[in-house]
Amino acid sequence: MHGGQRGRAVISSLRGFRDILPPESDRFARIEAAAREVFGLYGYRELRIPTLELKELFVKSTGDTTDIVEKEMYAFTDGGGREIANRPEGTPGVVRAYIEHNLGQTGRNAKFFYIGSMFRAERPQAGRFREFEQIGTEHIGNPTPAADAENISMLVRLLEKTGAEGCSVELNSLGCSECRKAYRGVLLAFLRERTEKLCDPCRGRLERNPLRALDCKTDAPWLKTEAPKLPLCPACLEHFDGVQRLLGAAGITYNVNPGLVRGLDYYTRTVFEVRSAALGSQDAVAGGGRYDDLVRSMGGPAAPAVGWAMGVDRLVMLLGDKLAPDKAPKAFVIALAKEAGDKAFELLTRMRDAQISADFSDFTLSLKSQLRSADKSGASFALLIGEDELKAGTVAVKPLRGNGEQFTIPAADAPSKIKEQLKGRVD
Repeated sequence: MHGGQRGRAVISSLRGFRDILPPESDRFARIEAAAREVFGLYGYRELRIPTLELKELFVKSTGDTTDIVEKEMYAFTDGGGREIANRPEGTPGVVRAYIEHNLGQTGRNAKFFYIGSMFRAERPQAGRFREFEQIGTEHIGNPTPAADAENISMLVRLLEKTGAEGCSVELNSLGCSECRKAYRGVLLAFLRERTEKLCDPCRGRLERNPLRALDCKTDAPWLKTEAPKLPLCPACLEHFDGVQRLLGAAGITYNVNPGLVRGLDYYTRTVFEVRSAALGSQDAVAGGGRYDDLVRSMGGPAAPAVGWAMGVDRLVMLLGDKLAPDKAPKAFVIALAKEAGDKAFELLTRMRDAQISADFSDFTLSLKSQLRSADKSGASFALLIGEDELKAGTVAVKPLRGNGEQFTIPAADAPSKIKEQLKGRVD
């Protein structure tokens, strides 16, 4: 809270949560529209999942040793004694819906996307909030490298469509459960000899999940250079080679990064991230990978899957003014006399019916006040109706940008005449 007028307390938003105001909200909307357009090209359909789920869903899927589950979930016990959590990510909810509604009956092309808020109790910083928007995709039922390459291609296409530049694709393979089973013992022996170098959280979960150390913010930097590398079985090698070939065929450049380990326990084989140096230390714009065992582990059928999620807040920060939308009305209607108000409102309606954005302030204000509002709105033209215009059935048109002179047009032709004026106009 903070002091308002006359000392009254004003309730403020929570730390890490925010109001997204225009014009920033317009930028979010443009990214969302671009995503829907791109996803349609690839045959993905929107799935709207609940904000609240049983906490158990994320413990079973995201992993009980992950930072998300151990430290970052917003969870509570409801009136019925159930442990509930605000969703920290989208994939578990999509997989639950896939199982609950038997969405696999459509065959191999179970392709979904989601757009919405996620919640994590992280320390707020630039580009990182406790409520943040994610756009994500999931392709469930296709085990081939083509599904991986399609998802990466789709992500790159979306970023290009929004105007994002200077992004790099990082690629790695984490192998299958058999690869990791063999590697787990090797890594555990390596880490046991170096427990004094590990941070407290990694020491605490060393025996339960030694692989988590590879994604630890504290220990990962030195482990990436010193730890033994994960060997891939022949099938995983073939899959990873296939992904790389298909990305090459799609003209997508990438960097194989053996140190890339995503922070979610369910990933298998392919993992990827898109990064931008322009974002500083928090450089990940989007990331994802394959999760071939997750659906079955949650009680569903054996169904391989791949997907990714993008932080929209991060992308908005990266794009900045590149996403600045033109939300100014094209016309601003002004009534110069009290009796002109009805006709002015009729004109306002006709302009909008003709798909011309139009606005007004208060028809009872003075001409000077209404013109001031028109100028502030950024409109191209002010359309004025006074006593003379009412009698003559005309509208006075005042250009608000450039050096054009005021002119008069028939009121009946106002929408078409304004459209003509707007063609090719650069304010």
